[in-house]
Amino acid sequence: MLTIHQAKEAILKHTHLCDSIIIHIEHALNKILSCDIYSPIDLPPFPQSSMDGYAFKYSSLSTHQSFEVIYKIAAGDQSSYEVSESEAVRIFTGAPIPKGADTVVMQEKAGIKDGRLHVLDPNLTQGANYRNKGSEIKAGSIALLQGTRITPAAIGFLASMGIQEIEVYGDPTVCILVTGDELNPLGQALQFGKVFDSNSYTLSAAFKQAGINTIAVKHIPDQIETLTQTLRDAVKEFDIIVLTGGVSVGDFDFVTKAAEGAGVHTVFHKIKQKPGKPMYCGTYENKFVFGLPGNPASALTCFYEYIEPAIKKMMGTTSAIQIITAPITEMYKKPSGLTHFLKAKFDGTLATPLDAQESFRLKSFAIANALIVIIEETTQVNKGDLVEVHLLP
Repeated sequence: MLTIHQAKEAILKHTHLCDSIIIHIEHALNKILSCDIYSPIDLPPFPQSSMDGYAFKYSSLSTHQSFEVIYKIAAGDQSSYEVSESEAVRIFTGAPIPKGADTVVMQEKAGIKDGRLHVLDPNLTQGANYRNKGSEIKAGSIALLQGTRITPAAIGFLASMGIQEIEVYGDPTVCILVTGDELNPLGQALQFGKVFDSNSYTLSAAFKQAGINTIAVKHIPDQIETLTQTLRDAVKEFDIIVLTGGVSVGDFDFVTKAAEGAGVHTVFHKIKQKPGKPMYCGTYENKFVFGLPGNPASALTCFYEYIEPAIKKMMGTTSAIQIITAPITEMYKKPSGLTHFLKAKFDGTLATPLDAQESFRLKSFAIANALIVIIEETTQVNKGDLVEVHLLP
């Protein structure tokens, strides 16, 4: 049986990056660049005004008290203009600055009388409000590095360079195999002896939260032959297969046997933790098979602690779960030997364990925003002690 750290290291050791894909930038939000991007153009592509105002040659101020305003240049104007030392042009933000001009005085500090410009800014300097060609980025320069997460600003930057498509790491495809003859589908009257299926909805939502869009859900009866064949098919089609339930040692716990029958290599089975001790991890080529306990809180805890970091690494980034230390608000006792993950509420300063810590209960998890980690060797923490806290996405 592995420690939590050994289990995490084993999973990440077997984690491979997803293949690169080429996508349009409008679909690239939060994706991770799989290669460097170089600018195809100078940006801005021409000298540009950064203000509404008047453009002229700065050195002319020493010989001229006013300038004749000869043109009006708006953004997008494609005409070619030139100004002499005695001339100025009315110009607007983003418009090309004409040849001969090197400074723009903002309109609030300019006076116009009889069609002539009077500069009223005693602090004006040469080059003011003048964007040089390529001042943002030069053609051929690196615009964004491999590994960059695509944000709204990055999308805008790419668009400003005329880049429509980029190469990013793809997302892993996921199949959730839900086992258990006791599960009752939503929308059907609850039968005696059965419980509503919640794990498929919980895990689907967790995968979506992690940025995964391709998720298939299949319900499998507690039959070893059916499960084995379904798993054999799934590992050929999906990158991550998650099974819930059937990973313990009961008469109807078939996951480990089915994985072996499907040709899956076992990485580990069981972790020194509570909840989630029976967790299974296997690989098939570069693909993962995870067996999670059927108890909902156990399954979700294992997802956040082990599967989410692997997903993020496959997508070229890091886990969204932040790890901090914070004072705990009450005493907690436990036996040594297992790491405990406690559903908790973190208020920005203190970490409070919630009620209903049992692995079958989701009520407290529904309001939790953190997991408190009490390591296996620890038997007691006191109120005010610093503990490790994992902040959930």
